[in-house]
Amino acid sequence: MNNPAPQQEAAIILQLQQLGLSTAELVSLWRSFGSFSNAISAKPEQLRPLIKPNAIQQIGKNRQRWLDLPAPRQTEGTALLPISSEDYPKLLQQLHCPPPLLYVRGNLELLALPQIAIIGSRRRSKGGGDNARAFAAELCRCGFTITSGLALGIDGEAHRGALQAQGKTIAVLASGVERIYPQRHQQLADDILKNGGALVSEMPADTKPLPAYFPQRNRIISGLSLGVLVVEAARKSGSLITARCAMEQGREVFAIPGSIHHPGARGCHQLIREGATLVEEVADIAEQLGAMVELKRAELNETGTTTDLPPEEQTLLDNLGFDPADFDTLMERTGFTTPELTRLLTSLELQGLMEQQGGRYLRIK
Repeated sequence: MNNPAPQQEAAIILQLQQLGLSTAELVSLWRSFGSFSNAISAKPEQLRPLIKPNAIQQIGKNRQRWLDLPAPRQTEGTALLPISSEDYPKLLQQLHCPPPLLYVRGNLELLALPQIAIIGSRRRSKGGGDNARAFAAELCRCGFTITSGLALGIDGEAHRGALQAQGKTIAVLASGVERIYPQRHQQLADDILKNGGALVSEMPADTKPLPAYFPQRNRIISGLSLGVLVVEAARKSGSLITARCAMEQGREVFAIPGSIHHPGARGCHQLIREGATLVEEVADIAEQLGAMVELKRAELNETGTTTDLPPEEQTLLDNLGFDPADFDTLMERTGFTTPELTRLLTSLELQGLMEQQGGRYLRIK
Protein backbone atom coordinates (compact mmCIF):
# COMPACT_ATOMS: atom_id res chain seq x y z
CA MET A 1 0.00 0.00 0.00
CA ASN A 2 2.94 2.31 -0.46
CA ASN A 3 1.61 3.78 -3.71
CA PRO A 4 -2.20 3.64 -3.55
CA ALA A 5 -4.21 4.79 -6.55
CA PRO A 6 -5.22 8.47 -6.35
CA GLN A 7 -8.91 7.62 -6.81
CA GLN A 8 -8.78 5.13 -3.94
CA GLU A 9 -7.18 7.82 -1.79
CA ALA A 10 -9.86 10.33 -2.82
CA ALA A 11 -12.61 7.86 -1.90
CA ILE A 12 -11.12 7.33 1.56
CA ILE A 13 -10.69 11.09 2.15
CA LEU A 14 -14.37 11.62 1.33
CA GLN A 15 -15.37 8.96 3.85
CA LEU A 16 -13.16 10.52 6.52
CA GLN A 17 -14.63 13.95 5.81
CA GLN A 18 -18.11 12.48 6.30
CA LEU A 19 -16.98 11.33 9.75
CA GLY A 20 -16.32 14.99 10.55
CA LEU A 21 -12.52 14.93 10.45
CA SER A 22 -11.13 18.43 10.05
CA THR A 23 -8.62 19.51 7.42
CA ALA A 24 -5.93 19.61 10.15
CA GLU A 25 -6.72 16.03 11.22
CA LEU A 26 -6.65 14.76 7.65
CA VAL A 27 -3.32 16.45 6.97
CA SER A 28 -1.91 14.95 10.18
CA LEU A 29 -2.91 11.46 8.99
CA TRP A 30 -1.23 12.00 5.63
CA ARG A 31 1.97 13.38 7.17
CA SER A 32 2.13 10.54 9.69
CA PHE A 33 1.41 7.61 7.36
CA GLY A 34 2.19 8.83 3.82
CA SER A 35 -1.23 7.86 2.47
CA PHE A 36 -4.80 7.54 3.67
CA SER A 37 -4.84 3.84 2.80
CA ASN A 38 -1.96 3.38 5.22
CA ALA A 39 -3.65 5.61 7.79
CA ILE A 40 -6.91 3.65 7.99
CA SER A 41 -4.88 0.42 8.17
CA ALA A 42 -2.95 1.67 11.21
CA LYS A 43 -3.52 0.39 14.73
CA PRO A 44 -5.90 2.35 17.00
CA GLU A 45 -3.06 3.34 19.32
CA GLN A 46 -1.25 4.93 16.35
CA LEU A 47 -4.34 6.96 15.47
CA ARG A 48 -5.27 8.17 18.97
CA PRO A 49 -2.89 11.17 19.06
CA LEU A 50 -4.18 12.36 15.67
CA ILE A 51 -7.97 12.07 15.46
CA LYS A 52 -11.16 11.83 17.55
CA PRO A 53 -11.88 8.53 19.39
CA ASN A 54 -15.29 8.05 17.74
CA ALA A 55 -13.65 8.39 14.32
CA ILE A 56 -11.15 5.65 15.21
CA GLN A 57 -14.05 3.32 16.02
CA GLN A 58 -15.78 4.05 12.72
CA ILE A 59 -12.53 3.47 10.81
CA GLY A 60 -12.18 0.08 12.48
CA LYS A 61 -15.72 -0.90 11.46
CA ASN A 62 -15.41 0.30 7.85
CA ARG A 63 -11.73 -0.20 7.02
CA GLN A 64 -12.05 -3.06 4.52
CA ARG A 65 -15.11 -1.60 2.80
CA TRP A 66 -13.33 1.73 2.33
CA LEU A 67 -10.26 0.05 0.89
CA ASP A 68 -12.48 -1.60 -1.72
CA LEU A 69 -14.52 1.47 -2.66
CA PRO A 70 -14.77 2.34 -6.37
CA ALA A 71 -13.54 5.70 -7.64
CA PRO A 72 -15.83 8.57 -6.60
CA ARG A 73 -18.24 9.62 -9.34
CA GLN A 74 -17.67 13.09 -10.72
CA THR A 75 -19.04 15.05 -13.64
CA GLU A 76 -17.00 14.44 -16.78
CA GLY A 77 -14.05 16.81 -16.85
CA THR A 78 -13.75 17.13 -13.06
CA ALA A 79 -10.82 15.34 -11.43
CA LEU A 80 -10.11 14.65 -7.75
CA LEU A 81 -6.53 15.21 -6.65
CA PRO A 82 -5.65 13.90 -3.16
CA ILE A 83 -2.73 15.38 -1.25
CA SER A 84 -1.01 11.98 -1.32
CA SER A 85 -0.89 11.97 -5.14
CA GLU A 86 2.40 12.59 -6.95
CA ASP A 87 0.52 15.12 -9.11
CA TYR A 88 -0.54 17.27 -6.14
CA PRO A 89 1.22 20.68 -6.34
CA LYS A 90 4.41 20.52 -4.28
CA LEU A 91 4.29 24.17 -3.20
CA LEU A 92 0.74 23.76 -1.92
CA GLN A 93 1.71 20.54 -0.13
CA GLN A 94 4.20 22.53 1.95
CA LEU A 95 1.56 24.70 3.65
CA HIS A 96 0.85 24.28 7.34
CA CYS A 97 -2.69 23.10 6.55
CA PRO A 98 -3.09 22.36 2.82
CA PRO A 99 -6.33 21.09 1.28
CA PRO A 100 -6.47 17.27 1.61
CA LEU A 101 -8.40 17.03 -1.64
CA LEU A 102 -8.58 19.30 -4.68
CA TYR A 103 -11.36 19.33 -7.26
CA VAL A 104 -9.95 20.34 -10.65
CA ARG A 105 -11.60 21.05 -13.99
CA GLY A 106 -9.31 21.52 -16.96
CA ASN A 107 -5.56 21.16 -17.31
CA LEU A 108 -4.08 19.36 -14.28
CA GLU A 109 -0.54 19.87 -15.60
CA LEU A 110 -0.76 23.61 -14.96
CA LEU A 111 -0.71 23.06 -11.21
CA ALA A 112 2.93 21.96 -11.38
CA LEU A 113 4.12 24.91 -13.49
CA PRO A 114 5.49 28.19 -12.05
CA GLN A 115 2.60 30.43 -11.11
CA ILE A 116 2.19 34.06 -10.11
CA ALA A 117 -0.98 35.18 -8.38
CA ILE A 118 -2.48 38.52 -9.41
CA ILE A 119 -5.15 39.83 -7.06
CA GLY A 120 -6.83 43.06 -6.08
CA SER A 121 -9.98 45.02 -5.46
CA ARG A 122 -13.38 44.04 -6.79
CA ARG A 123 -14.02 47.75 -7.32
CA ARG A 124 -11.07 48.30 -9.56
CA SER A 125 -10.25 51.57 -11.28
CA LYS A 126 -9.73 51.73 -15.03
CA GLY A 127 -5.99 52.09 -14.48
CA GLY A 128 -5.99 49.15 -12.10
CA GLY A 129 -7.77 46.97 -14.65
CA ASP A 130 -5.31 48.03 -17.35
CA ASN A 131 -2.38 47.18 -15.07
CA ALA A 132 -3.82 43.78 -14.17
CA ARG A 133 -4.26 42.81 -17.83
CA ALA A 134 -0.88 44.19 -18.90
CA PHE A 135 1.10 42.52 -16.11
CA ALA A 136 -0.73 39.22 -16.59
CA ALA A 137 -0.03 39.22 -20.33
CA GLU A 138 3.66 40.05 -19.94
CA LEU A 139 4.16 37.51 -17.13
CA CYS A 140 2.59 34.85 -19.36
CA ARG A 141 5.11 35.74 -22.06
CA CYS A 142 7.83 35.22 -19.46
CA GLY A 143 6.59 31.65 -18.97
CA PHE A 144 4.42 32.03 -15.88
CA THR A 145 0.87 30.79 -15.36
CA ILE A 146 -1.46 33.41 -13.87
CA THR A 147 -3.45 32.35 -10.81
CA SER A 148 -6.33 34.36 -9.35
CA GLY A 149 -9.77 34.02 -7.78
CA LEU A 150 -12.24 34.68 -10.65
CA ALA A 151 -13.72 37.56 -8.63
CA LEU A 152 -15.02 40.76 -10.16
CA GLY A 153 -12.51 43.55 -10.66
CA ILE A 154 -8.77 42.88 -10.66
CA ASP A 155 -9.05 39.06 -10.54
CA GLY A 156 -11.18 38.95 -13.66
CA GLU A 157 -8.90 41.37 -15.51
CA ALA A 158 -5.85 39.26 -14.62
CA HIS A 159 -7.49 36.15 -16.11
CA ARG A 160 -8.45 38.14 -19.22
CA GLY A 161 -4.94 39.49 -19.65
CA ALA A 162 -3.52 35.98 -19.59
CA LEU A 163 -6.07 34.78 -22.15
CA GLN A 164 -5.42 37.77 -24.42
CA ALA A 165 -1.72 36.85 -24.43
CA GLN A 166 -2.65 33.24 -25.28
CA GLY A 167 -1.19 32.21 -21.93
CA LYS A 168 -2.54 29.92 -19.25
CA THR A 169 -4.49 30.86 -16.16
CA ILE A 170 -5.89 29.09 -13.09
CA ALA A 171 -9.02 30.25 -11.25
CA VAL A 172 -9.26 29.18 -7.60
CA LEU A 173 -12.87 29.23 -6.42
CA ALA A 174 -14.62 29.68 -3.09
CA SER A 175 -17.45 27.60 -4.53
CA GLY A 176 -17.45 24.21 -6.24
CA VAL A 177 -15.84 24.01 -9.69
CA GLU A 178 -19.23 23.27 -11.24
CA ARG A 179 -20.96 26.25 -9.59
CA ILE A 180 -19.28 29.39 -10.92
CA TYR A 181 -19.33 32.45 -8.69
CA PRO A 182 -19.95 35.22 -9.53
CA GLN A 183 -22.43 34.00 -12.16
CA ARG A 184 -21.55 36.84 -14.52
CA HIS A 185 -18.09 35.23 -14.84
CA GLN A 186 -19.50 31.99 -16.26
CA GLN A 187 -18.27 32.96 -19.74
CA LEU A 188 -14.83 33.85 -18.39
CA ALA A 189 -14.64 30.46 -16.66
CA ASP A 190 -15.64 28.77 -19.92
CA ASP A 191 -12.94 30.72 -21.80
CA ILE A 192 -10.32 29.69 -19.23
CA LEU A 193 -11.16 26.01 -19.79
CA LYS A 194 -11.36 26.33 -23.59
CA ASN A 195 -7.88 27.85 -23.64
CA GLY A 196 -6.18 25.12 -21.61
CA GLY A 197 -6.58 26.65 -18.15
CA ALA A 198 -8.02 25.17 -14.98
CA LEU A 199 -10.62 25.74 -12.27
CA VAL A 200 -9.61 24.60 -8.77
CA SER A 201 -11.43 24.29 -5.43
CA GLU A 202 -11.22 22.29 -2.22
CA MET A 203 -15.02 22.29 -2.01
CA PRO A 204 -17.25 19.54 -3.47
CA ALA A 205 -18.08 20.32 -7.08
CA ASP A 206 -21.59 21.76 -6.57
CA THR A 207 -20.89 23.74 -3.38
CA LYS A 208 -22.44 27.20 -3.08
CA PRO A 209 -20.06 29.99 -1.98
CA LEU A 210 -20.22 31.10 1.66
CA PRO A 211 -18.31 34.01 3.28
CA ALA A 212 -16.16 31.61 5.34
CA TYR A 213 -14.92 29.88 2.19
CA PHE A 214 -13.18 32.95 0.75
CA PRO A 215 -10.29 33.14 3.26
CA GLN A 216 -9.80 29.38 2.78
CA ARG A 217 -9.70 29.95 -0.99
CA ASN A 218 -7.16 32.75 -0.57
CA ARG A 219 -4.56 30.49 1.07
CA ILE A 220 -4.75 28.20 -1.99
CA ILE A 221 -4.20 31.10 -4.41
CA SER A 222 -1.02 32.14 -2.61
CA GLY A 223 0.00 28.57 -1.80
CA LEU A 224 0.05 27.54 -5.46
CA SER A 225 2.14 30.54 -6.46
CA LEU A 226 5.79 31.54 -6.30
CA GLY A 227 4.70 35.10 -5.62
CA VAL A 228 1.63 37.32 -5.28
CA LEU A 229 1.14 40.64 -7.07
CA VAL A 230 -1.41 43.02 -5.51
CA VAL A 231 -2.59 45.53 -8.11
CA GLU A 232 -5.13 47.53 -6.12
CA ALA A 233 -6.52 46.99 -2.62
CA ALA A 234 -8.24 48.94 0.12
CA ARG A 235 -6.76 48.78 3.61
CA LYS A 236 -9.41 46.27 4.71
CA SER A 237 -9.82 43.81 1.89
CA GLY A 238 -9.59 40.13 1.05
CA SER A 239 -6.58 40.89 -1.13
CA LEU A 240 -4.57 41.89 1.91
CA ILE A 241 -5.59 38.63 3.60
CA THR A 242 -4.20 36.75 0.60
CA ALA A 243 -1.01 38.82 0.63
CA ARG A 244 -0.46 38.18 4.31
CA CYS A 245 -1.11 34.46 3.76
CA ALA A 246 1.62 34.62 1.14
CA MET A 247 4.04 36.28 3.55
CA GLU A 248 3.33 33.61 6.19
CA GLN A 249 3.87 30.92 3.55
CA GLY A 250 7.26 32.37 2.61
CA ARG A 251 6.11 33.60 -0.80
CA GLU A 252 7.26 36.82 -2.41
CA VAL A 253 4.72 39.65 -2.26
CA PHE A 254 4.66 42.50 -4.80
CA ALA A 255 2.51 45.62 -4.83
CA ILE A 256 1.90 48.32 -7.42
CA PRO A 257 1.86 51.79 -5.82
CA GLY A 258 -0.70 54.42 -6.73
CA SER A 259 -1.91 57.91 -5.95
CA ILE A 260 -2.08 58.85 -2.27
CA HIS A 261 -5.61 60.12 -3.05
CA HIS A 262 -6.84 56.76 -4.40
CA PRO A 263 -8.41 54.47 -1.72
CA GLY A 264 -7.53 51.44 -3.83
CA ALA A 265 -3.82 52.24 -3.48
CA ARG A 266 -3.77 52.40 0.30
CA GLY A 267 -3.68 48.63 0.80
CA CYS A 268 -0.74 48.38 -1.62
CA HIS A 269 1.08 51.15 0.22
CA GLN A 270 0.47 49.36 3.51
CA LEU A 271 1.93 46.13 2.10
CA ILE A 272 5.00 47.99 0.84
CA ARG A 273 5.51 49.41 4.35
CA GLU A 274 5.28 45.82 5.66
CA GLY A 275 7.99 44.59 3.30
CA ALA A 276 6.31 43.88 -0.04
CA THR A 277 8.38 44.71 -3.13
CA LEU A 278 7.33 47.89 -4.92
CA VAL A 279 6.67 47.02 -8.56
CA GLU A 280 6.74 49.30 -11.58
CA GLU A 281 7.38 46.75 -14.33
CA VAL A 282 7.43 42.98 -14.88
CA ALA A 283 11.24 42.88 -14.58
CA ASP A 284 10.88 43.81 -10.90
CA ILE A 285 8.99 40.54 -10.37
CA ALA A 286 11.11 38.32 -12.61
CA GLU A 287 14.33 39.33 -10.86
CA GLN A 288 12.92 38.61 -7.40
CA LEU A 289 11.56 35.21 -8.38
CA GLY A 290 14.72 34.04 -10.11
CA ALA A 291 16.06 32.33 -7.00
CA MET A 292 12.80 30.46 -6.38
CA VAL A 293 12.69 29.22 -9.97
CA GLU A 294 16.27 28.02 -9.59
CA LEU A 295 15.29 26.14 -6.43
CA LYS A 296 12.36 24.47 -8.18
CA ARG A 297 14.66 23.56 -11.06
CA ALA A 298 17.12 21.96 -8.63
CA GLU A 299 14.31 19.96 -7.00
CA LEU A 300 13.25 18.63 -10.39
CA ASN A 301 16.81 17.67 -11.25
CA GLU A 302 17.19 15.81 -7.95
CA THR A 303 14.14 13.69 -8.71
CA GLY A 304 15.53 12.73 -12.10
CA THR A 305 12.69 14.17 -14.14
CA THR A 306 15.04 15.39 -16.86
CA THR A 307 15.42 11.93 -18.37
CA ASP A 308 13.15 10.50 -21.05
CA LEU A 309 11.68 13.81 -22.15
CA PRO A 310 8.19 13.85 -23.65
CA PRO A 311 8.28 14.05 -27.49
CA GLU A 312 7.31 17.77 -27.63
CA GLU A 313 10.04 18.76 -25.16
CA GLN A 314 12.59 16.68 -27.04
CA THR A 315 11.58 18.35 -30.32
CA LEU A 316 12.11 21.78 -28.80
CA LEU A 317 15.41 20.77 -27.24
CA ASP A 318 16.61 19.44 -30.61
CA ASN A 319 15.80 22.83 -32.16
CA LEU A 320 17.55 24.81 -29.43
CA GLY A 321 21.16 25.54 -30.20
CA PHE A 322 23.93 26.67 -27.91
CA ASP A 323 23.66 30.08 -29.57
CA PRO A 324 20.72 32.25 -28.41
CA ALA A 325 17.51 32.20 -30.47
CA ASP A 326 14.48 34.44 -30.00
CA PHE A 327 10.90 33.28 -29.45
CA ASP A 328 9.73 33.88 -33.04
CA THR A 329 12.66 31.91 -34.45
CA LEU A 330 11.81 28.96 -32.23
CA MET A 331 8.18 29.14 -33.35
CA GLU A 332 9.30 28.93 -36.97
CA ARG A 333 11.65 26.02 -36.27
CA THR A 334 9.17 23.94 -34.28
CA GLY A 335 5.71 24.93 -35.50
CA PHE A 336 4.48 25.22 -31.90
CA THR A 337 1.86 27.80 -30.99
CA THR A 338 2.70 30.60 -28.56
CA PRO A 339 1.10 28.87 -25.53
CA GLU A 340 2.70 25.52 -26.41
CA LEU A 341 6.14 27.03 -26.85
CA THR A 342 5.84 29.07 -23.64
CA ARG A 343 4.89 25.99 -21.64
CA LEU A 344 7.68 23.86 -23.14
CA LEU A 345 10.35 26.54 -22.65
CA THR A 346 9.35 26.89 -19.00
CA SER A 347 9.52 23.14 -18.48
CA LEU A 348 12.98 22.87 -20.05
CA GLU A 349 14.23 25.84 -18.03
CA LEU A 350 13.00 24.29 -14.79
CA GLN A 351 14.81 21.08 -15.70
CA GLY A 352 18.05 23.00 -16.21
CA LEU A 353 18.24 22.18 -19.92
CA MET A 354 17.97 25.73 -21.28
CA GLU A 355 18.16 29.32 -20.08
CA GLN A 356 17.06 32.81 -21.07
CA GLN A 357 19.50 35.57 -21.87
CA GLY A 358 17.95 38.93 -22.62
CA GLY A 359 14.74 37.46 -23.99
CA ARG A 360 16.59 34.84 -26.10
CA TYR A 361 16.89 31.13 -25.39
CA LEU A 362 19.78 28.70 -25.57
CA ARG A 363 20.51 25.12 -24.70
CA ILE A 364 22.91 24.58 -21.80
CA LYS A 365 23.15 20.77 -21.68
